[in-house]
Amino acid sequence: MLKRVHFPPSLLPYLLVAPQVIITVVFFIWPASQAVYQSFLVEDAFGLSTEFVWFENFTYLWNSRQYLDTFGRTIYFSAAVAFLSMSFALILAGFADRVIRGSTIYRTLLIWPYAVAPVLAGALWLFMFNPTLGIIPFMLDNVGYDWNHYLNGNQAMCLVIIAAAWKQVAYNFLFYLAAMQSIPKSIIEAAAIDGAGPFRRFATVIFPLISPTTFFLLVVNAVYAFFETFGIIHAVTQGGPANATTTLVYKVYNDGFIGLDLGGSAAQSVILMILVIAMTVVQFRFIEKRVQY
Repeated sequence: MLKRVHFPPSLLPYLLVAPQVIITVVFFIWPASQAVYQSFLVEDAFGLSTEFVWFENFTYLWNSRQYLDTFGRTIYFSAAVAFLSMSFALILAGFADRVIRGSTIYRTLLIWPYAVAPVLAGALWLFMFNPTLGIIPFMLDNVGYDWNHYLNGNQAMCLVIIAAAWKQVAYNFLFYLAAMQSIPKSIIEAAAIDGAGPFRRFATVIFPLISPTTFFLLVVNAVYAFFETFGIIHAVTQGGPANATTTLVYKVYNDGFIGLDLGGSAAQSVILMILVIAMTVVQFRFIEKRVQY
């Protein structure tokens, strides 16, 4: 017969979790609740008058062609950033896992970009692609291609996608490399003995075994592209030209802090939060079924 263990009541567990609970309430729950409340208001630019308008801000956004274009642009931007950053990280991790001599230096150099702040990462790529001073436009001009992301919206979008993906490659690389090194070498050797080449071993053995890591990084990169790329976009293009690189998170800032439309920007932030939560739920509900643990 099993005996139940009884612990005397103590305040220690509550004291240990109290700092995290306080941080969550102060920096997440309280601001989120304020954003939800403010999304039902219309305020003047000086905050002297406030009117409760229920869902009028959301209705306006739904009927706004500019906002719907921003919505589609953000989906495209997030998918491109996640695909590029995860693809290059997977390739680099595959090569790093095979490196024997100088592997520590090689891996350290690949991790360094993650320590760069988003604004600095954007500034680096901005200087390299500057139409007047940048080395990349100079090289492209030699092959007959005119680069000017200040005037060309497609080029501007391409630039911010590359900068945002480069910033996230190091993070993805760490997880992919750890996942590959956790695979038992006997499995790889057995596939090699059976005659599978390097690419076949990667496609049929390694990649399916690291699918849990791929699923985790898919969720993380989606959230990163939606929220954490503001600094890159602000440093490189400031949402231009002609809003060609304005994503949902940048539009929240532009309408709220520049346009002083506090109610509209709060409604946009609520929609953005609901969208990210919905994407995460869909990923865990449907995509996780294909993950092999």
